[in-house]
Amino acid sequence: MNGGNFSDAALVVLGHGTTQNAGSAAPVYQHSAELRRRNIFAAVREAFWKQDPQIKTVLAELAAPRVFIVPLFISEGWFSDEVIPRELGFAENLKRKTENSEVYYCPPVGSHGSMTRVLLARAREIVEKHPFPRAPKPKDITLFIAGHGTGKNDNSRRAIEHQVGLLRAMNLYGGVQAIFLEESPRIAECYQLALTNNVVVVPFFISDGLHTQEDIPVLLGEAKPIVEQRLAIGQSTWRNPTEKHGKLVWYSPAIGSEPHLADVILERVREAAGMAG
Repeated sequence: MNGGNFSDAALVVLGHGTTQNAGSAAPVYQHSAELRRRNIFAAVREAFWKQDPQIKTVLAELAAPRVFIVPLFISEGWFSDEVIPRELGFAENLKRKTENSEVYYCPPVGSHGSMTRVLLARAREIVEKHPFPRAPKPKDITLFIAGHGTGKNDNSRRAIEHQVGLLRAMNLYGGVQAIFLEESPRIAECYQLALTNNVVVVPFFISDGLHTQEDIPVLLGEAKPIVEQRLAIGQSTWRNPTEKHGKLVWYSPAIGSEPHLADVILERVREAAGMAG
């Protein structure tokens, strides 16, 4: 197989998609545009599960000898691991042949090892951008990685817990914890879990949608009417830093727009090509 050369291949960057928030698709378009600019693939296409262009439609339009689907998802969870591969007709080896192509379904970007670098960049950048009056040292910060969580698939929280373990082993921060929207420990519990007076919350989400822009700020203690008002006029729904419950809290954007994710997508393709022999 032509593992290191992708001039014969098409890349499909697959997002979850939603009809409720137009901005949720932005990371898919951002990273697709960057990889298109690099001129590595014969074609780079955006596709979604819940909005247009639909993944099945995009696949039907491609006739490249090799097609790589990379889910821009946060973890190997319910949708990326079970629902989508099943609906697209993949067997256990996540490779199938069509009339014109060999199609590979890659693991999601969020479980890739280099996501640790993305999380650290987000945490560092938000404090440096908003020092008060000067940026606290990492040892004086408790870092929280905020995820969605679900009871449908244990893997949905595994990627976050794995990153928390890696970050703790680095011994950079005063504490590192995972918190979740729909599982314990809950996001609102961060104030009890914090080991320091400075708190940095990084949402382990691909897009800055309603969860990151509305739900999490409210759970962190911002009044819902204020959050909704800021959202309505296009302002950030969290002011960095904000004092809550005796803690100074910085809240970063979601990780999905971090430029390094384009490299993670490419690495997922290379892994799949290597597995293909």
